[in-house]
Amino acid sequence: MPVLQGKSLECVRGDRRLFHGIDFTLESGGLMQVQGPNGSGKTSLLRMLCGLALPAQGEILWDGTSIRALKGEYYAAMTYLGHLGGVKDDLTAIENLRVSSALAGVDIDEKQAHDALQHMGLGGRELLPAKVLSQGQRRRVTLARLLVCGTALWILDEPLTALDTAAVKLVRGLMERHLEHGGMIVMTTHQELEIAAGATQQLKLA
Repeated sequence: MPVLQGKSLECVRGDRRLFHGIDFTLESGGLMQVQGPNGSGKTSLLRMLCGLALPAQGEILWDGTSIRALKGEYYAAMTYLGHLGGVKDDLTAIENLRVSSALAGVDIDEKQAHDALQHMGLGGRELLPAKVLSQGQRRRVTLARLLVCGTALWILDEPLTALDTAAVKLVRGLMERHLEHGGMIVMTTHQELEIAAGATQQLKLA
């Protein structure tokens, strides 16, 4: 299983430096929780790890090679769920899951989408347009991608937003199974979440 590394990462927004000198190593079965107050650069760091933004200084490596050099090979091994979710109001839950998966290079059929949504507690709501779903249900639609993506690295920005206690427990189970099978997770969260992992580390941004 490849290793994800950050070396001397720096983030600058306008004339403000959000963080600098960030180093980490994440291996198979490892969980890294990124913590810090609002405006400290948590989402910016995750966007760097996804290749959506470039660090002002430093480098991100996947198995020893810069992710900028790997491009598609790295993106195929990684799933990013932003905190806004990207759910489209006029599409059904099934359509949202199939479209978002296809955009990430994973084609799933209607049954696979149905099964994933049912697992996420959305049984009976799969064919409803997303605009009639609650915020928590919309979040479950987004998180259903974790059941079908098949990637080693999950990068999750506030995955527990709008979720009730039962849904938080469900997501925690998904994460623990992913880690047990050698996957890796980088996540931000304002909520305390106890997850069994082979190795857990906290990356605190000032």
